[in-house]
Amino acid sequence: MLYVLGIVVFALCILGSVAWHECGHMWAAQATGMKVRRYFVGFGPTLWSTRRGGIEYGVKAIPLGGFCDIAGMTLLDEIAPEDREKAMYRQAAWKRIFVLFAGPGMNFILGGFLIFIVACIWGLPAIGQPGHAAVAGTQCVTATSTKPAQGQPSKGIGPCIGNPAADAGMRFGDVIAAVNGTPVDASTVTTALQSTSGPIRLTIERDGAQRDVTVTPVTSQKWQPAPNGKDLVEVTGPTIGISVGELGVINHYNPITAVGGAAVFTGQIGKQTVIAIGHLPERVPALVRAVQGKPRDIDTPQSVYGAAEAGGQIAQAKQWSTYVLVLAGLNLMLGLINLVPLLPFDGGHIAVVVYERLRDLITRRKGGPVDYMKLAPLTYVVFAVLGAYMLLVLTADIVNPIKLFN
Repeated sequence: MLYVLGIVVFALCILGSVAWHECGHMWAAQATGMKVRRYFVGFGPTLWSTRRGGIEYGVKAIPLGGFCDIAGMTLLDEIAPEDREKAMYRQAAWKRIFVLFAGPGMNFILGGFLIFIVACIWGLPAIGQPGHAAVAGTQCVTATSTKPAQGQPSKGIGPCIGNPAADAGMRFGDVIAAVNGTPVDASTVTTALQSTSGPIRLTIERDGAQRDVTVTPVTSQKWQPAPNGKDLVEVTGPTIGISVGELGVINHYNPITAVGGAAVFTGQIGKQTVIAIGHLPERVPALVRAVQGKPRDIDTPQSVYGAAEAGGQIAQAKQWSTYVLVLAGLNLMLGLINLVPLLPFDGGHIAVVVYERLRDLITRRKGGPVDYMKLAPLTYVVFAVLGAYMLLVLTADIVNPIKLFN
């Protein structure tokens, strides 16, 4: 039940984010004296509409976006005689840029607000800080093991020769705070364990309390990264029979300190999002492999369908802070993608306005609005590439969805 509810709510939140984006354009246009003719959520046939204050508001049948129709976005736009002075292309450059940026800006505001809510209620993950070393599982140790494939764990060969961690009372979720008295985190615990000999005193945290346990390792063959960081080498040494995962550090705030914490976190997520957008072309081979049925990388792009399905998984796991943070991240992604300086994105229209202004400054005369027909071929190319990419992502989400939890 939570899975289905999580999908439905997530999909509605995505649609709401798009509608909020268009509200930014509409309100900014009204504030700067432009004529807004229509505001619709969805595309395709109209399901319902009403007219208020000279604007037609409505809902269309295909809930995959929305639009705000501002009179005179280009010279090709047909405008009623009484609306010509309010046409967008007749307005000052700063007004046009303000209106175009207002849509992405609303997504940034919503994303930051959602992050603030998470900071106040649950706290925020510490980005760039090594997480806690958490026990992801205990297992019997075998004398030898297979060489692991990329992204896959090794498998023991032969009978069990001991289960030191479980025998010492360690269990899933324990956080290893220190090895023989030396504090460790997720980035240092493996080295600390491998450099010990004889019984090991581990300081673990469980249910908010610390305790010491003594683990007596057994000798086995295993695989570890070579000095070059790429290859694996076979070594023989002490093993205690645990797999270690990373448990992120959470910073907690009150409503006042959450303002600064949310601002910093929003900036960090924004930076990561910009980097991710830059790497989108590089993810095509991984998406093709996913469509072919090969393992799906968790960092591959997702469509609206895939994002909603992931939201269902997160809701089913009752990871509510993650649920809200993913929605916040999607708003930041929506805002930043729309600022890409290519038509038909908002950033492409902003680039045209900037070009017009620079051209007029250089030539010292007003050259008028750019003829969008001359930009049509480039726009069609962007549409085609974007459409093909979205189709590939959607196909991968349908045939090989990302699994967030095993």
